[in-house]
Amino acid sequence: MTDYFEVHARDGAARIGELRLSDSVTTPAVVDDVLADAGSLWAAERELPDGSDDVLTVLPHRSLPAGSADEVRESFSVAYPDVDFPSAAVVTADTADDFGADAYVLSDAQGFVGHARAFRDNVIEAKENLPADTALVLSGVATPRNVSLLVYAGVDLVDEKLARARGLEGFYLTSDGEYFLEDLDELPCACEACRKPASEFTRADAADHNANALRAELARVRRRVRDGRLRDYVEGQARHDQWLTALFRRFDQQYSFMEQRVPVIRDSELTAASEESIDRVEIQRFADRVTKRYRNRFDNPLVLLPCSAKKPYSESQSHRQFQEAVQYRAHMVSMTSPIGVVPQELELTYPAQHYDSVVTGDWSEDEKSFVAEVLRRYLERNDYPRIIAHLPPGAYTDIVERVADDLDLDVEFTVSEHPTTTESIGNLMRTLDGEPKFTREEREHNVVKALADYQLGPDAGDALFSDVALEMTSRYPKLQVWNDAGVQLATMVPQYGVLSFTLEGAKVWRDSDAPTKTVEIDGFVPHGSVLAPGVVDADEDIRPGDEVVVEGPKAFAIGRAEMGGRELVESTRGIGVEIRHVEER
Repeated sequence: MTDYFEVHARDGAARIGELRLSDSVTTPAVVDDVLADAGSLWAAERELPDGSDDVLTVLPHRSLPAGSADEVRESFSVAYPDVDFPSAAVVTADTADDFGADAYVLSDAQGFVGHARAFRDNVIEAKENLPADTALVLSGVATPRNVSLLVYAGVDLVDEKLARARGLEGFYLTSDGEYFLEDLDELPCACEACRKPASEFTRADAADHNANALRAELARVRRRVRDGRLRDYVEGQARHDQWLTALFRRFDQQYSFMEQRVPVIRDSELTAASEESIDRVEIQRFADRVTKRYRNRFDNPLVLLPCSAKKPYSESQSHRQFQEAVQYRAHMVSMTSPIGVVPQELELTYPAQHYDSVVTGDWSEDEKSFVAEVLRRYLERNDYPRIIAHLPPGAYTDIVERVADDLDLDVEFTVSEHPTTTESIGNLMRTLDGEPKFTREEREHNVVKALADYQLGPDAGDALFSDVALEMTSRYPKLQVWNDAGVQLATMVPQYGVLSFTLEGAKVWRDSDAPTKTVEIDGFVPHGSVLAPGVVDADEDIRPGDEVVVEGPKAFAIGRAEMGGRELVESTRGIGVEIRHVEER
């Protein structure tokens, strides 16, 4: 249990937190000014310090280097006492446990710097073994160039030791590299230490500059975390050093570690500016849900369309032309890199309307392979009487032909030169001659069920609404879902493309066969929010941003999770669920 550290915001494994000292510290941050080391037990026995609310006290400890044998770790383990002041315990990844401290220093981190796989594995093991609401501290490893990756991996506190040491060795550090002092004709910085001619700049000045640069980079990182856009920044930062590139890719390989921490909805833009963007949790999760949860409910032909720069697609000039040509006679699905395929019912669902990508007209083989795999899985799950590809020649048609050959499907191509030419639009219209139209009501019902599938699980739309005579009020995309008794069940939220349930809708969800995400609370009636200490239990598959049912002895409620399932159970501080509706039992 921590009394002196609280997480306020999350962006994947990265967090904005508060070290609750007399003068609070917003994390991620350097900790040098507020860290008091009670000393190593290797040199001598140590008295338990009195501690203070002014500093984070590192309890007497035995640090062990990377690679220490298990029997050595066990023989020299430290029994940390319970204390009533802000404290940190020193651990290794495999000795990490809940020792009642507010922060944990990973003692062997320096031994893994430069070794991407080992660094990743040890940080992840430590994060999995430590309480979710405590701070992770790395000492002697942070520089302005690598600290964004450290925070991205889940590190909360660092120190200036390495940055200052490099300065005293004659190195000038920046967020993208390092330079020998003698190679600098001018100082590329305006911090206090750099306000002198390069000829007068000393190694002591370099140490001060490096510390300033580290603090400035952490401020930049905190801003990115608050905006939910640290990943965009890290994709660029990782390219400044081979080790960072390798580390970044290693964390991408740990999908489960990152996925449980990445919110399912955001209102920030997702910038897909590199090939690594394909490996983002948001991209992989969307593709996975579209091909495993979503199910097409239209009986009409499939029309595959290119994406558009404007989001949502239906508001773009090109897609308005496609809609006029199709006239509700086909199910429209857009193909795009890096998202994969986007059924028209999910065009608002994060990240389909939130991403922006670099458009050159040329697709890499990685992009083609990814989109082809998503399309193949989509067509294996969804049957259509006909498949029509209204796509420009090149990468789009190459992908479709590749998948059609693989699945032995017949595809009709309708584009001549460009999808929006008069000839191409005419071809599309004629190809659909004789096909029946679906109604606006059918489309709206299918949208609601598709959103339920995507949010909750396969066939959730039917499980929730098959026995309900749905009635819609308002127009797409602000759909409101009512039953035939005049009771509202849910509202479509255009900002994220998800369903937001009412109390009655939450009861329908709870009593249905659809997978339910439940947070169990203690005997109180929440108003506004449920704080983490009030959570008794929570489903492990809850992710930040998920719609959740909240139940307790005195209340039934519906809301949105602010933490993942594990964090909801383990945390002793912070908002766990934002409550939308509640009724007292």
